[in-house]
Amino acid sequence: MQKLSPTVGGLHRVLVIGAGLAGSEAAMFLASHGIHVVLVEGKTLKLNPAQKIPKFAELVCTNSLKSLDPTSAHGLLKSEMKAMGSFIIEAAEKHAVPAGDALAVDRELFSTEITERLRSHPLIRVVELEADDPLKLKQAFECDFVVVATGPLTSKGLEDWILREVSGDDFYFYDAIAPVVDADSLDYSKMYFKDRHKPLGESADYLNAPMNKEQYYAFIEELARAEKVPPKEFEDWKFFESCLPVDLMAERGKDTARFSCMKPIGLEREDGREPWAVVQLRKENLLGSAYNLVGFQTRLTYKEQVRVFRMIPGMEEASFIHLGSCHRNSFLNARKLLENDLSSKKFPEVYFAGQITGVEGYTESASMGLYVAYQILRRIRGEGPVRFPVETAMGALVNYIMTVEKPCPSNINFGLLPTIELTKEQCKAGGRKKARKQLVAARAQDVFQSF
Repeated sequence: MQKLSPTVGGLHRVLVIGAGLAGSEAAMFLASHGIHVVLVEGKTLKLNPAQKIPKFAELVCTNSLKSLDPTSAHGLLKSEMKAMGSFIIEAAEKHAVPAGDALAVDRELFSTEITERLRSHPLIRVVELEADDPLKLKQAFECDFVVVATGPLTSKGLEDWILREVSGDDFYFYDAIAPVVDADSLDYSKMYFKDRHKPLGESADYLNAPMNKEQYYAFIEELARAEKVPPKEFEDWKFFESCLPVDLMAERGKDTARFSCMKPIGLEREDGREPWAVVQLRKENLLGSAYNLVGFQTRLTYKEQVRVFRMIPGMEEASFIHLGSCHRNSFLNARKLLENDLSSKKFPEVYFAGQITGVEGYTESASMGLYVAYQILRRIRGEGPVRFPVETAMGALVNYIMTVEKPCPSNINFGLLPTIELTKEQCKAGGRKKARKQLVAARAQDVFQSF
């Protein structure tokens, strides 16, 4: 393996393994602060089962980075990331597609932008290599620190190293991907455009396929009985509760999906009545040439996906651009294995970032890339690690993964931030739940700015 020339002017060099959301964010943050970065990525050599394109920061499961509302937990996290100069949020906003109050992107343009900017940065060297031993790679590339940001599907060699040297056996759970359908293959006479809780007729970003009671229960029955891709003999399905396969919802109960991804609330038809259930479709790109089925992650075999999903009104002749799948995600017991700055307790110069640390979601993963890069920058400058206030979104995420007794990946949500007790007047003014969220969000913004 060819070694790099010595660092210019005594600058430090950081090895980042993985060019997903967290790795891309970490690499750009460090490079933008004058740090040389070696970015190792193996997907250009071989795609894993969940990947579709040989580009960086691929959005595998959905094209949505969730809410932009500054009073929501996801909006709050985005505002903190932007304040730190987030490369990922900048690219997402540049390539956004209509999605109501959410930040959804054209996946191809988003990944292309990130790939080109990382490859062209003068302080970033991209190495196409499937990583295995971070310590050996650190030595080979003459780096001072390592960031392992290998995402939900860590390669076998690196996973073996982590299992052997860092984590022990409990190092995974399962996630699933929703299918994407060709827009030209839909029957729009059976569907309608409407965003939830907004008046019908207004410009809308979501296409809705309504079901009556009979259609819904027939659909659920077929979902439950359809053939699934079985786990391998050595595997055991362990799913993240906020991203359950729709077929698993059907198995849990006939009304489970109707109170989750198929809920009809706020999606009234022209006559003012709510359908019994609704399948929502969201634009996959700016051209509107493809739609993804919102919340329709699945374990169904490809053949069964085509058969069952064509039961959805308007999708009887649907042509699928790609079908859903289920894949294994890797994550650590951060409380046991990592320091608060997400460095390894056993190997202090090795940091972990992104979903592998126990956070769940695109924005959450990217934010941990920023967090780790910031901590490494402080260390390079001779400063100690710093704790982000738990009142902030990023601080709350780190606090969660560092304190939860039974590891379970989590999205950012207001339940992770300290609550605020309301006065009677505040409760009366705008409703207890809404008022508390607004106050928690306002406090988080103030604390983060001061921090």
